[in-house]
Amino acid sequence: MHSVATTIAVVGALAAAFCFAVGSLVQQGVARKSGEDALRFALLLHLVRQPRWIGGVALDAFSFVIQGVALAFGPLTLVQPLAATDVLFALPLIARRHRRRITRQDAFGALTVTAGIVTFLAVSPPVGGVAVPPLGDWIPVLLAVGVTVAVAGAVALRVRGRPRVIWLAASAGALYGLLDALTKSTVDLIAADGTGTLAHWEPYGLMAAGVLGALFGQSAFGAGALSLSLPVIDTLEPAGAVVIGATVFGERLASTPVHFAFQVAGGVVAVAGVAIPSRSKLGEAETRAVPGTTHPARSHPP
Repeated sequence: MHSVATTIAVVGALAAAFCFAVGSLVQQGVARKSGEDALRFALLLHLVRQPRWIGGVALDAFSFVIQGVALAFGPLTLVQPLAATDVLFALPLIARRHRRRITRQDAFGALTVTAGIVTFLAVSPPVGGVAVPPLGDWIPVLLAVGVTVAVAGAVALRVRGRPRVIWLAASAGALYGLLDALTKSTVDLIAADGTGTLAHWEPYGLMAAGVLGALFGQSAFGAGALSLSLPVIDTLEPAGAVVIGATVFGERLASTPVHFAFQVAGGVVAVAGVAIPSRSKLGEAETRAVPGTTHPARSHPP
């Protein structure tokens, strides 16, 4: 019975990663066709009217449902690292879209990012902590994320090409990490207070983080290569969520100095791996596929 549950958890986690990869690929194709400038709400207004983009978002949502099922059969230490392997699924899909072969450099970059994320998540997951932290504990994190996103957004609008993709994706990753933390707090509030949750600030902060995260994430997708933006987001989102868990929720990251060292090493490896796709031939093919930077997708199909 235990082996059956583990098998279901593994298959579910990998299925969630695959659905998220396909959903991201679909969304990026539509975003690149939009012709809208980065960091304009007109981009989101355009995208929500595109059936294919809605389909991509639906796949993302379905991936979270599958991941939830996987967590019902297996521990977080097994499911979350496997669910973080979406880059490995996205890479061959990107190559197929652009009729390119996956090079050793492409494969090494994806494996490096994935190995770093998996190590970071799996070595010693956060434990303990409070369910609903007071607002005072949130303020430093909210200010830090706000300043980071504002600076990164300003820089992104002043650069072109790959640097723009990286800055936009970094902002999206930071916002998604905040979104994960606010989701946890809101869910705990609902469990404790029911409809009284609406009297708290967390659900409104959750909506704001979701909209801003979508704006930066879709802007990153529209600005250039998915093989570059997705690893950045995949690295910074869990890292940001874990840091917020430690600083706001009081969760204990590593049980021993050795575990902490492995976590740090995993984060460093993941960040180092992000630099590899920026120099890959597949990333160059994605970038060249749609000329221009202000309206990068007018001449290329999704």
